[in-house]
Amino acid sequence: LFRSMRDGSEATFGAGYNVLPIWKDRMDSRTWIPTPNADVIYSMSYLDLKKDGPLVVAAPPNVIGMFTDFQQRTLTDVGAAGPDRARGGLYLLLPPDYDGDIPAGYFAFKSATYNVFLFFRTVMKPGENGPDPAPAVANAEQTRVYPLWTPEKDVKPMEFPNGSGKRINMMYPTDSTYWDKLKAYVDYEPVAAIDPVTRGMLAAIGIVKGQPFEPTGKQKELLQKAVTTAPKMILAGRQLGRADKRNLYYKDRQYENTWAGGTAEWNQGSYLDITQRASFFQVAYSSAPAMVMHTIGSGSKYPFTLRDADGDFLNGAKPYKLHLPPNPPAALFWAVTAYNVTDGTMPETEQLLPSINGFNKVKKNDDGSIDLYFGPNLPTDVDKSNFIQTVPGRNFLATVRLYGAGTEFYDQTWKPDDLVKLK
Repeated sequence: LFRSMRDGSEATFGAGYNVLPIWKDRMDSRTWIPTPNADVIYSMSYLDLKKDGPLVVAAPPNVIGMFTDFQQRTLTDVGAAGPDRARGGLYLLLPPDYDGDIPAGYFAFKSATYNVFLFFRTVMKPGENGPDPAPAVANAEQTRVYPLWTPEKDVKPMEFPNGSGKRINMMYPTDSTYWDKLKAYVDYEPVAAIDPVTRGMLAAIGIVKGQPFEPTGKQKELLQKAVTTAPKMILAGRQLGRADKRNLYYKDRQYENTWAGGTAEWNQGSYLDITQRASFFQVAYSSAPAMVMHTIGSGSKYPFTLRDADGDFLNGAKPYKLHLPPNPPAALFWAVTAYNVTDGTMPETEQLLPSINGFNKVKKNDDGSIDLYFGPNLPTDVDKSNFIQTVPGRNFLATVRLYGAGTEFYDQTWKPDDLVKLK
């Protein structure tokens, strides 16, 4: 997935350690990527430690972010849940074969892969008519990336192209190019980046580091069948849920925890939960400890649901209401977003931003609670600010985001209602 994200980004914005695309007017449905967040400012780039050697990233203060290797393993959180504790700092990213001096003064991390994903989110401020992205963009543009051993006069100046408003395909392919991208990845990265069992499975279909990948016509046919069938199998498992119900956040709600009570790496006590991990990466791309740990006032939580209060799948052709009790326990902000159930992309409608957050001028009830509405058309007598448009003929999932979750979320004295069908 990261390789496809990188390819889509670099085809649009160019490559280089100094190129940091920022979605300065928020990310909307024209960017095809799994479960994007329309309610923060995204900064995303792809660093090559094989090409450029050790890289320093000067992270601004108050970032919510992470660095992740191309096996989708997080190197570290950045921000309040990271070592800089939201003060900002210098992160030193080291290639897997680096054995040189590690100078003092850096938060140093060695990556298992040469490629590293930089993923920063900066929080918008309340504006007159909703969230104001300008301060968050200005903060993101304080990021600096440079090679450790390059003299200052030779460091390339930073570029911050705007990703908003552009149609960008950053999704994983579901045709033969999937295998071509995988083979290129295997050839580029060190052997130790991929465990021997996985390498053995790849070898069984002809993908071996440094050797030609030349499938026969029949093999191509079978590989194509595999790459189209596997997503359907993962989706089916995700929709059916788990027999042990570990994926449910509450005893009386449909909301799910995508980590199912495991770690950010999907370790479940004595085993690696590969089924749950596959389910996550079909609709997402980054997992970090701050998303899983019970951090109070920092980190982020994402209870989501595929089903309504009756247990039926959420259908984009039908209208629904979601009731949020007063005072969502989110020190930074809360948001509710709709996504396509198949791959986590945003449903593309005239609305473009299928999301509502606490900075919007949302109509509230007398007790401070909020009713949000989903459906293909705005219901009668519903304020437009409380409406998220869906696509008929497509099922969707709804996610409640809590940035800076409080104790009320963890002890479940505050919890969102299930979506209910409207007549």
